[in-house]
Amino acid sequence: MTILAHRLMRLIETHAEALAESLEARIVASERCADYWRVSTGEVKTLVGGIYGQLGQWLVAKTEEDIERRYTMIGTRRAEQCVPVSQLLWCIVLVKENLWEYLKDNENLETTAQIFGELELTQMVDQFFDRAMYYAVRGHEQVRDAREQRK
Repeated sequence: MTILAHRLMRLIETHAEALAESLEARIVASERCADYWRVSTGEVKTLVGGIYGQLGQWLVAKTEEDIERRYTMIGTRRAEQCVPVSQLLWCIVLVKENLWEYLKDNENLETTAQIFGELELTQMVDQFFDRAMYYAVRGHEQVRDAREQRK
């Protein structure tokens, strides 16, 4: 990982609480997350703050199994709360968009090296969120399948 990518991750981790608060406002304002009223504000803030606050660990040290456990649990929880899978995925998209907008507003990239550092971080973050969405949907589907089997 480049020094810039490391610096960008630290910037995110340092401002995790502010990122979580701005994300909360985006979720509340989004029509695509209409059923997220069923999820407590504290729960969303804790989960997202944990991701932003430990982004370096999630991108570098955590395994795919760690991501699978975390996001399968989140998908399961949202299904139990009757949050549609489309809204679950949109919420994860908002987490990522919120992050990029924050970096764009707070980081001035001027040199080629900085741009490549951002691209490296972009690739790592995209890979993380792609896996997060997959496992969240799997968790959601497990609840749906269990409900269908009980019928």
